[in-house]
This record gives sequence, structure tokens and C-alpha cells, in this order.
Amino acid sequence: MTALLENRRALVTGGASGLGRATALAFAREGAHVIIADRDGDGARAVAQEIAEAAGTDAAGAGSAAVWEVDLADTTALEERFAAQPLDVDILVNNAGVQRIHPVEEFPLEEWRFIQTLMLESPFVLTKAALPAMYARGWGRIINLSSVHGLRASVDKSAYVAAKHGLMGLTKTTALEGGPKGVTCNAINPGYVMTPLVEAQVTELSKTRGISEDEVLDEVFLGHSAVPSLPDPEDVAAIAVLLASEAGKAINGAAHSIDGGWSAA
Repeated sequence: MTALLENRRALVTGGASGLGRATALAFAREGAHVIIADRDGDGARAVAQEIAEAAGTDAAGAGSAAVWEVDLADTTALEERFAAQPLDVDILVNNAGVQRIHPVEEFPLEEWRFIQTLMLESPFVLTKAALPAMYARGWGRIINLSSVHGLRASVDKSAYVAAKHGLMGLTKTTALEGGPKGVTCNAINPGYVMTPLVEAQVTELSKTRGISEDEVLDEVFLGHSAVPSLPDPEDVAAIAVLLASEAGKAINGAAHSIDGGWSAA
């Protein structure tokens, strides 16, 4: 059986851990050459090593990996790099993100700006850089890892919610512009997934709300879900593989919720 992403080049940001790691591994299993972009170079190299080891034991559909150690929040440096060396990939996954929790009136402007830069401006710069080569080939896939917070809001997360809502706007506009040229753009909107980012939020919310971590899981992370368990990163990666493959050619401008029913209410 032919691998779904054989001979495709994919760039996955935030690929050293969490959803990015799961997506990079899933793409490689389907034959893609994956560029793992992350400021955590050691973490990215560890994922690349996992891919290399998997290729050694399952060569039938195995892909390969390279590491790009980069500060994705330095968008000026990104633009300068792409001006000198155009970005040439078939698949772009904008995944890198962080979370900061403060009420609006206490939110530090510096933290607000950092989140908008990393989670909205950086995907814009990468998308802008990737499109010319995709248009020239008449084929491309852009997948934005948004969030249920791109569809809904929660208290104390104004910067994250604003960035994710903005990313949804970028997704839809890119889909309309790219579709006629063979390039699709879609969003994946997970609820809470048990990743290092969510684990850190459990600890932080336990402190700020004065409740146990188990209570945070039950009341905050599962309180909106009709499904009484959190999805795994691999569940999200499976949707990314579909969107990146030929099977996803007619899916464009869509938001794919993986939230246990949260956004259905």
C-alpha cells in the first residue's frame, strides 16, 4: 500500500513535543520528509531520532526528518530568512503555541504581544512564505492547529483566545485565495488534549483557583465535554494526516473540532 504522504515535504512548527511531535511522527509514518521546527533543538532532535529509528525498522512507509532550531516569535528574522532562501514545502503545519493565564485587567502587555506574535503573526509569515512554491506546483496543504478557543472563549485566556480567533480568520482567507490554485487551508480545533501544555495549565489553574489538580481536570478540562476523557495527541495527528493527503483535497476552509462535543453546545 502506498504511503499517504510519500515524497511530500512537510514543515511542522512546535514539533518537539505535544501535538507537533505526534503530527511529525504520523506524517513520517506516511512517508513524508518532515522538518521539525522548534526553539527546543534537543527536543526536535529527539523526535527526528524517533523518526530515524522507525524508518530503520519499518522501511515500507518510512519518512525522514530534519531539524530547524528556530525562534518562531522572531518574525523579522523569519522574513529575512525567507527573502534569502524561499520556503519550499508541500505541507505546512502551524502548531507552535504557548498559554498565559491572567484576567484582562491584569494581563501584561508584553505577554499579550508575545502570544499574538508567536501564534498569529508567525503563522502568517510562514503561510506567506510557503504559498509561492505551492502555487507554482498547483498543490499544497496548510493546516493550522487552532483550538476550541478559536470558536469559544474562556476566562483568563484573552490573549490565547484572541490569537486563535485570528488564526481562524487567516485560515478562511487563505482557503479562499488558495483553493483555486490547488492549495487547501484548514484548521484543527482541539479541546483539551493531554499534552505538556495542558499539564502545565492543570498545575497553574490548581494554584490560581485553589483546588486540587483532579478537580481542575473534572471541572475545567472535562466540564464542557460530553466525552468523559481527554483525547490523545495521536487523535489530532490522524486528522492532520487526512487533511494533508489526497483524501483531503475537497476539504478547505473548515474547522475540525476534536473537543468531545464542547463546541456543539
